[in-house]
Amino acid sequence: MIQLISPVDGQVYVERQRANAAQVEQALTAAATAQELWKRRPLSERAALCSAAVDAMLAMKDDIVPELAWQMGRPVRFGAGELRGFEERARHMIAIAPEALAAIEPAPVAGFRRQIKREPLGTVLVVAPWNYPYLTAVNTIIPALMAGNSVILKHASQTLLVGERFAEAFRRAKLPEGLFQNLLLSHTYTAAIITSGRVQQVNFTGSVEAGRAMENAATGHFLGMGLELGGKDPAYVRADANLEHAVENLVDGSFFNSGQSCCAVERIYVDEKIYPVFVERFAALTRQYVLGNPLDQATTLGPLVSPSAAEFVRGQIAEALSKGAKALIDPTTFPADAPGSAYLAPQVLVDVTHQMSVMRDESFGPVVGIMPVASDDEAIALMNDSEFGLSASIWTQDLAAAERLGNEIDTGTVFMNRCDYLDPALAWTGVKNSGRGVTLSRLGYENLTRAKSFHLRHEV
Repeated sequence: MIQLISPVDGQVYVERQRANAAQVEQALTAAATAQELWKRRPLSERAALCSAAVDAMLAMKDDIVPELAWQMGRPVRFGAGELRGFEERARHMIAIAPEALAAIEPAPVAGFRRQIKREPLGTVLVVAPWNYPYLTAVNTIIPALMAGNSVILKHASQTLLVGERFAEAFRRAKLPEGLFQNLLLSHTYTAAIITSGRVQQVNFTGSVEAGRAMENAATGHFLGMGLELGGKDPAYVRADANLEHAVENLVDGSFFNSGQSCCAVERIYVDEKIYPVFVERFAALTRQYVLGNPLDQATTLGPLVSPSAAEFVRGQIAEALSKGAKALIDPTTFPADAPGSAYLAPQVLVDVTHQMSVMRDESFGPVVGIMPVASDDEAIALMNDSEFGLSASIWTQDLAAAERLGNEIDTGTVFMNRCDYLDPALAWTGVKNSGRGVTLSRLGYENLTRAKSFHLRHEV
């Protein structure tokens, strides 16, 4: 059995039976059978069914929002936002499919017809995380189906009801049976599917350690791997930045979802000329958060996903303080903060260095370190001093400077005057330990299809 322990009260919220060997075998067989017929369906029919599934998911919003709070702690006042993002990404990927999947026609050559077509891979295994359970899953599920693949979803046990919601949405949309399947899998059976030779692509979002395990399982099996493994995302605030805008958005980028985002802002570098006022305003705005039960509409900061996750962040803060860092937030002003619980007050640290874990290792919690810098060069050096490279933001009113500096940052996405956002028209990717592969945009379709060339001589 899988027991989902809610971070709200530490109690079992729901439990389900894991899939057994026979169910896994049945799912793989059904997926392959359904995909053979699905890939022959016109793209317009695939689009209609996928669009109907999106509609069906949105119709469940009133149930989904409190479920999210109970499963992973996000305040109900923000729960609908994930569904808006889910819809934006799904509808965009449906809309661009005709162009993204269209055949490529090289320059004409007399007597020949030459094309490069995009063909589906087969069955795609999606291993999705709990922190943004609808957004991360939809990045692959909808484009995989649009491209003519079948999909098996293995969702995180912490958000197992999300997998059931996807299955129900596709059932209501009348998607062909077997084409999308939600399985509650152990690590053993997940690895068995990867090594079975019966899935052709695995898209995983999660930790670096788990990503390595996925790659190890896939070694020698010649299947595609898409790995999105988190980040330690930096921000650089230049002297010419709109200070009010930068403070407001960087506080949100640091603490939204209790900092439990792969692209959350976890370290900030500020031009020394504006550093004192930036830090003062940043801390003042952080103190306005309301930490509490996520089912309360007044709550703006919910618990972390588990007490152990909160303890990890507490440990990072304690280590930084022992090495000379200064905490700007008094946790006693947040009554819900309780050692040993999943409820953790937001924290802003100054006098930090890159010798501290909080500036080096992924926190995945409501803490951020802020450092002054004397130049663009110093800022870029510090931003690149990381094993991660998912996204980075530059806060300035100089577009040319942002583009010039962005070229020097080792990252998958460069933001100017915004952060912590995925634009579905742009490729979502990472460098270094943030992963490999691409989701979203037309490039996302290239990772879910294979090229097939046609070289036809018709004049002989």
